[in-house]
Amino acid sequence: MKKIKVLIVDDSPVFRALLTEIISSDPMLEVVAQAEDPYVARDLIKIHNPDVLTLDIEMPKMNGVQFLKNLMRLRPMPVVMVSTLTQHGADATLAALELGAVDYFPKPKVENAAEMINYRTQVNDKIKIAAGANVSSDLISTSPSKPADQLIAPKKTHIELIAIGASTGGTEAVKQVLSRLPAGLPPIVITQHISALFSPSFAQRLNDTSNIHVQQLDVHKAPLVNGGAYLAPGDQHLVVTRRGNHLYAQLDDRPPVNRHKPSVDVMFDSIAETVGKNAIGVILTGMGQDGAQGLLKMRESLAETIAQDEKSSVVWGMPRVAVEVGAAAHVVNLNKVSELICKLLSSSSN
Repeated sequence: MKKIKVLIVDDSPVFRALLTEIISSDPMLEVVAQAEDPYVARDLIKIHNPDVLTLDIEMPKMNGVQFLKNLMRLRPMPVVMVSTLTQHGADATLAALELGAVDYFPKPKVENAAEMINYRTQVNDKIKIAAGANVSSDLISTSPSKPADQLIAPKKTHIELIAIGASTGGTEAVKQVLSRLPAGLPPIVITQHISALFSPSFAQRLNDTSNIHVQQLDVHKAPLVNGGAYLAPGDQHLVVTRRGNHLYAQLDDRPPVNRHKPSVDVMFDSIAETVGKNAIGVILTGMGQDGAQGLLKMRESLAETIAQDEKSSVVWGMPRVAVEVGAAAHVVNLNKVSELICKLLSSSSN
């Protein structure tokens, strides 16, 4: 089998050596070159034609985000960002994902051998996923079928709740869906596979780019309000409960499900049980199968269910499994998801 060629871009010789050792330990991966700054990287890309780039955010001469912006315009390719565990690092990494980076991993704070093994697995898995990701310039620059200001919130609907789950590539996909939805919709709950350091900044970015009031769920339990959206924090599950006629978003500290915390399946399962047919479930781009069985439970409870199609997904993993198990009543391009949500809300009017 042909190995995946990786180019490491980082100004630290120590970290370049560590990352080379980590990547080289996987028989499917090969480090073809190292660069200490984006200018060296530019020349090495031409020479080695790597399959995946690992790109540090903080570098002299030109930072990783600026280099990524130039790269995705001139030569789109799979890039995995190497982030620092700081607020600035979180904001910069989210900006990089917005520009087309596939994923990210942090610089390690490794304290024992078991953590190092987990870190090694995480890094190499992300690189292998990135190698198969869809990063075409067409995907990055796709335009909506209908602008947000032309989508109208129905005055009446039976739908009580909209739920969105996503993973790899999902930060931009979720933002795209929310930015095209009108104000005044039923409440929205969101589970995105993301670290706890990044989730507050992600919620703020969603809020700043949409007509919907988006917040991270920071209290144990909160009432779900029309016109609002609630993001699961990066280290706890979000479940939906009911008391009387009112729905609540609630934090759940059970162990990871499908290796994820928060898990899309945990959220969808709770909605199938609590809301049933009066909900819409949406599963977007992501690796693995988290959310597929939960979406199936939602469909079996007669909820409307949507999966993003392969063409518009960065990684068609979670949506693919959802389609394969029969969980998706509708399979559509990312550009059509917001429009379809509004259509389903209107068709479910009183």
